[in-house]
Amino acid sequence: MTGRDETVTNGPREKCGVVGISLDERSAALPTYYALYALQHRGQESAGIVTHDGFQQHDHVEMGLVGDAFDESDIEALQGSAAIGHVRYPTAGSVDKSCAQPFTVSFKGGALGLSHNGNLVNAASVRNELAESGHAFTSDGDTEVIAHDLARNLLEEDLVRAVKRTMNRIHGSYALTISHDDTILGVRDPEGNRPLCIGEIDGGYVLASESAAIDTLGGDLVRDVRPGELVVLHEDGSGFDSYQLVERENTAHCFFEHVYFARPDSTIDGELVYEVRRELGRKLWEESSVESDVVMPVPDSGRAFASGYADASQEGDGGGVEFAEGLMKNRYVGRTFIMPTQEARERAVRLKLNPIRSTVEGRSVTIIDDSIVRGTTSNQLVKLVREAGAEEVHIRIGAPPIVAPCYMGIDMATRDELIAAEKSEEKIAEEIGADSLSYLSVDAVTEALGRSRADLCLGCVTGEYPYDIDGETTDRDVRRPTVGADAPADD
Repeated sequence: MTGRDETVTNGPREKCGVVGISLDERSAALPTYYALYALQHRGQESAGIVTHDGFQQHDHVEMGLVGDAFDESDIEALQGSAAIGHVRYPTAGSVDKSCAQPFTVSFKGGALGLSHNGNLVNAASVRNELAESGHAFTSDGDTEVIAHDLARNLLEEDLVRAVKRTMNRIHGSYALTISHDDTILGVRDPEGNRPLCIGEIDGGYVLASESAAIDTLGGDLVRDVRPGELVVLHEDGSGFDSYQLVERENTAHCFFEHVYFARPDSTIDGELVYEVRRELGRKLWEESSVESDVVMPVPDSGRAFASGYADASQEGDGGGVEFAEGLMKNRYVGRTFIMPTQEARERAVRLKLNPIRSTVEGRSVTIIDDSIVRGTTSNQLVKLVREAGAEEVHIRIGAPPIVAPCYMGIDMATRDELIAAEKSEEKIAEEIGADSLSYLSVDAVTEALGRSRADLCLGCVTGEYPYDIDGETTDRDVRRPTVGADAPADD
């Protein structure tokens, strides 16, 4: 990690966003650029696009936001009707251009571009085997491992078999968009941990991490890419082919996509994120309602929770709790501040959020947030609201307590840094200065999503994971693939 703003960004940090587009003759670079803009919330470290014009591959990858990484001449230079794109928040690999994506490889079998959202568990063992066979790596990221493995397989197999062979060797979380010359592919890991969907747009088809990107392009959501599925977009933009390469009895969808990461206007795995968050808010009221004058969200992801919480409160006989905006977010503050002192760190919160005094002064306030990781920001928010005149401050969290790290691509803290790993709700409330604190239960999350525990990844809130991770407990019968000479032959 590189000294990012731990004070303002109290919650888990975003995963990456991927896009793949295939059109009939029309240039794909500009639609890809717009789609990446729609996914900017998923990563702010770097942005990139790779295109292919039928003869050669073109790429442009830069550090920074989408709007800073490209200018008009960059888009014009990205010729071709096939493109993939990526926005990155690093969860594996360095924070520099060597790990920015899409990652590209030119080899005897053609040109590859690869965009990856997720995190591999066995990247090191696959990397070591490839390195021993002569592959030279230019980064320390797991995306390059996938690219090299796929390139090697493409020398021996057709496209579908090559992808299946790679899927049988890598273990972990991944949603991929891949360009092989001017063919665009989408792949989702067998547990479906990371979201990926298919959309139809004018003149072609698009793959994207979230349906909001398809909406931005004026398209229609077709469906989610299924766990373990390979989708191959037609080069003329007329459709796509589907190959179910790996099947599992259960999925492991990341529940935090609905709680925090995804845009509320996205539909993921058949559920509109906004409605799921409202339902989570309703369940928060059912499980841990507290008498107060007003309920207000921590912007922006807390808004739908607070709305559902307030609505549920109106159904009783007590008249309910008023919903109001009590914290205003400064949207022009960047993610990183220079914070050499505690005073400066506290100032960072005031730069980001400012209370509306009329909402809180002389009142009992319930603040709804999506998560607490270290507790630093929660402490400062409570202090901020009290200084604005609140008489009581209650905290309600629209997710269960985070008690363990994420290995699947979310940048969370270690167990030693997680405030809920060893402390009770009462102790945490005391530490952050709140009159009370309650989290949502795991059962409430599964009910709101309409899924069983067996079909969700709940590792960060249970300490049991759906993948074979060194030193951790699994919640199912799962083993990582054997890599190397002892690996079984492919089917």
